[in-house]
Amino acid sequence: MFRSTIHSLVAALALLPCLAFAGPIDINTASAEQLSEGLLGIGPQKAAAIVAYREQNGPYRSAADLTKVKGIGDNVLEKNRDLISFGQAEATASQ
Repeated sequence: MFRSTIHSLVAALALLPCLAFAGPIDINTASAEQLSEGLLGIGPQKAAAIVAYREQNGPYRSAADLTKVKGIGDNVLEKNRDLISFGQAEATASQ
């Protein structure tokens, strides 16, 4: 029991550097697969809805825009606030 716990702990610690260096996901350029793998509480269907909304309505300009997507509420938004960026919209807005 103790040995398996140690192995699990070592495995988890081995993954920390990967998480620490992972930057925010640009929701204006990320694929549905990237969104579902990189965001908390976002599965394949919600990720596809994020991409579909972006394609129909243009780039997201703020985190609050995500709540316009069916199934994305304030709780999901708060979990992911530090994991998302809006690169393309920021560049467009500054021109």
